[in-house]
Amino acid sequence: MLTDPIADMLTRIRNALRVRHSKVDVPGSRLKTEVVRILKEEGYIQNFKVAEEGAKKVIKVYLKYQANGRPVISHLERVSRPGSRVHVSRTAIPRVLGGLGVNILTTPRGVMTGRDARKAGVGGEILCQVW
Repeated sequence: MLTDPIADMLTRIRNALRVRHSKVDVPGSRLKTEVVRILKEEGYIQNFKVAEEGAKKVIKVYLKYQANGRPVISHLERVSRPGSRVHVSRTAIPRVLGGLGVNILTTPRGVMTGRDARKAGVGGEILCQVW
């Protein structure tokens, strides 16, 4: 049994990037689908597709690489963990690499980037940081 499915998904993506896979399959959930959707919107992955294999959902994440073969995602880090939750107010949302990276938050208005949460004026739990 997994205690932190988001960390498992991020680790699967990190490992697939290290060995230059074109896609990786992740067990599906609504929260993971929203996190992957944000990664696509921000340009960190090529695409994703939610498929059903029997009774279980699977998210197929298609990874993105630069022309020289290096992955677009250079760092993918879980911030809030089950044993140490990190909640921030709307004024305390940190900038990642001075605005070059993205942090993904769960807010009362759904899953969104730190930039969008600042604009919407809501705080929440920081799930992960990407750059």
